[in-house]
Amino acid sequence: MAAPALPDPSSNTGDVVAGKHAVLRDVFGYEAFRAGQEEIIDTLLAGVSVLAIMPTGSGKSLCFQVPALTMEGLTVVVSPLVALMQDQVSALQLAGVAADAIHSSQDRQANIAAWRRVASGQTRILYMAPERLMTDRMLDAIAQLPVCLFAVDEAHCMSQWGPSFRPEYAALGALGQRFPEVPIAAMTATADQATRRDIETQLFAGSHRTFVAGFDRPNITLNVSPKGGWKNQLLDYVGQRPGQSGIVYCLSRKKTEEVAELLAQNGVNATAYHAGLERDERAARQNRFVTEDGLVMAATIAFGMGIDKPDVRYVFHTDLPGSVEAYYQEIGRAGRDGAPADAHMLFGPGDIRLRRQFIEQEKTDDDHKRRETARLNALITFAEAQGCRRQSLLAYFHEESPACGNCDNCISPVELKDGSAEAELIFDAIFETGERYGQAHIIDVLRGAETEKVLKARHNVLNCHGMGSRIAKAQWQSIVRQMVAAGFLEVDVAGYSSLLITPKGNRLTRGEEVFRYRVDPLAQDRPSGLEAGSTRKVDASAELSQRDRDLLAALKKKRLELAKARSVPAYVIFPDKTLIDMAIKRPSTEEEFGAVKGVGTSKLKRFGAAFLDVICEDGR
Repeated sequence: MAAPALPDPSSNTGDVVAGKHAVLRDVFGYEAFRAGQEEIIDTLLAGVSVLAIMPTGSGKSLCFQVPALTMEGLTVVVSPLVALMQDQVSALQLAGVAADAIHSSQDRQANIAAWRRVASGQTRILYMAPERLMTDRMLDAIAQLPVCLFAVDEAHCMSQWGPSFRPEYAALGALGQRFPEVPIAAMTATADQATRRDIETQLFAGSHRTFVAGFDRPNITLNVSPKGGWKNQLLDYVGQRPGQSGIVYCLSRKKTEEVAELLAQNGVNATAYHAGLERDERAARQNRFVTEDGLVMAATIAFGMGIDKPDVRYVFHTDLPGSVEAYYQEIGRAGRDGAPADAHMLFGPGDIRLRRQFIEQEKTDDDHKRRETARLNALITFAEAQGCRRQSLLAYFHEESPACGNCDNCISPVELKDGSAEAELIFDAIFETGERYGQAHIIDVLRGAETEKVLKARHNVLNCHGMGSRIAKAQWQSIVRQMVAAGFLEVDVAGYSSLLITPKGNRLTRGEEVFRYRVDPLAQDRPSGLEAGSTRKVDASAELSQRDRDLLAALKKKRLELAKARSVPAYVIFPDKTLIDMAIKRPSTEEEFGAVKGVGTSKLKRFGAAFLDVICEDGR
């Protein structure tokens, strides 16, 4: 189906055009839309459904909240996690919006009271989980109300082609048939082409438009390091970032507890989060993270979509994620405020082996396993990238980018060496040992080791035995990984991780391909973060005078005090960007305070006097 033409905004009624700008200004405190937002909003206001793929922190929520408050009627928002609902509802209520949520963490009376407000027309925006919305009883009740919009947050969860598929989301496909006249806004930060097509096919019964605003998060520095003693690597990394909020992703529940204990023993304010904790304990730890400054969370992937803390300064992966999409989602928790942030991933051969085992052990069909293997291979290629990492990451999503100047490979370009001779030695060892052995044994043979396994197989008498002794074991491991990433070798998971020579590898032996590899990555002192020559985005607060910094600290203190009194995260009161603008402009009247970015009419009334007192006190 061809995409419907976007109506000319001038054809909209004056009330609608004026209305969206009034909502933006009076409710949310902004004078202009960000790039890409207004076209999505106009499409929804014209009654046309939308799939919007926008980077984390680019203002996806406003794309459905502004139409919700511009149109007449109720907007129902589907959200995957209670914490995400609660934060968004709290933020909307403080902005003067009649918003509610119905979910399992509230008692029955609270949910009944919320529904009464919805049924009476008081509530403009209602948040619900998909499994609660998609019951016959709830759909029948919703059908009796003047619904003007459905919004599906984290829409990638409904695609069986994506790595974050949630079965309860699949039922949302019935919304289009049940409510054919109501537009649907599907929002996500992560969706490759297969996932996009799946969402469009399932969710939209009629016409729709798809907007792809890009995947680049230029404020995040991308780093990958070979794993070589992860505990010391983690301590060194976190130690260089004292007092900063960060997330450390781990593969297992046990490891999250180990990481949190390790950090705490070394003076870092840290805790752990995983699905094995009781629900109340998980909620308490998540609340600590979003409300406390400088807390580091060691977590499994269970800690993800519900996290909307804008000032997370880094995401550290102690283990390889399962796919590029999973990696992209997880690093997207950093730098939502637009200020500089870091993503650092450790990467070793054991990670690849474990991930491949996970795929093989899944109780799914062969097509799914092939798809997951391809996704994992794409992430390995990213991890072994020899050029700009951002180019490699964005290329996966079919987006082109110049070299970024803000990744480890751009800041400190890797040394490359012609590795054709080394590749030939690996091929010889694989062939002579019968194409039955994995990386560890092949490297032992090449280095001339006389392990029990080598001696038992009589591989110590082979011509290749000891031919690679001049190269360190760690470098051989990296060469093999890079050959796998480049497609010269493959790992036969079903064959006990045996190394196999690919057709591309055979072409190399005939002189039709060239292999180049990074030299001794474990020995390199690769910088992470901002270094000379980096084009990294500068934190706006770094440009403040000392006097303005002192005021900013006082404003943050007041914000925290107000947030604790309301049991909401500090950024729900005002984001850092608003406090920075406040410190620079130093408003002295309510009218001047209302001109600060991010201060809407409701927040001016609620908080203006408190913050003006702080500014006045600072000026005395």
